[in-house]
This record gives sequence, structure tokens and C-alpha cells, in this order.
Amino acid sequence: MPTKILYTAEAVSTGDGRNGHVTTPDSRIDLDLAMPPALGGTGEGANPEQLFASGYAACFHSALRLVARQAKVDLNGSTVTARVGIGPDEEEEESVGLAVTLLIHLPNIAPSTAKELALAAHQVCPYSRATRGNIPVELKTAD
Repeated sequence: MPTKILYTAEAVSTGDGRNGHVTTPDSRIDLDLAMPPALGGTGEGANPEQLFASGYAACFHSALRLVARQAKVDLNGSTVTARVGIGPDEEEEESVGLAVTLLIHLPNIAPSTAKELALAAHQVCPYSRATRGNIPVELKTAD
């Protein structure tokens, strides 16, 4: 837990949750939500898993760039793709759970160095730390 909060994000959900609307006070996010077709919805709006994937990809990419800078490695052209899956939870009946795969693309970086940087970023990324032990997160680097 942080000792001093430097920033707090806020979002408000209205309507019917996953089939509702989300906004932030600064209106940077102002989205209709819809369940994806795979979950019985129309898919005509964004969904919480897309928002989580966007946040995780950006946060992990920042952590990756931090550890690369510390290691004096140039990550020019790097990308991080987060895939957030949702489905029945194997351990809890009538519950659903999440699983994340992070695809880390580091062009012109040796595969062993890419893996080391990904593992180091996974230790410092706030999203990785928050999800650790709660949902499976798989790191994949291109070989």
C-alpha cells in the first residue's frame, strides 16, 4: 500500500453495470458499455475487460521502460499487448474469474534480455503487484 497517494482516478458507472455507461469527472472517459457477444451481449460498447487490458498494458509498458532505462537498454519500438480473459472460475461455483497474458515485443533485444526485463517489470508494475496471487498473469516475450 502506498505511503502517500499522489493521484486518485475516479470513474462512475451508471445504468446496468456491464450494459451501462462509465464516465470520469474530467470526461476523458465517457463510454457506453455492453457485454461482449461471447458473454451473451451485443458487443456494441466497450467492456470492463477492455478497459482493464488498456490500463494494464500501459502500466506494464511504463514499468518495462523504467527497468530498461535502469539497465541502459534502449526499448525503441517496444510494445506491450494485454489480453484479459474472463470465464468460469474453476475454484468457485457460479463465479467468473480473469486471466491475463502480456505479450511483450522488444525488437532488437536478445531474447534472454527481453525475458529478464519483463520479469523485472512484473515485479515493479503496480497492476502486476495488485493482481499477484489473485489472477494468473502470463508473460510472453518474442523469441
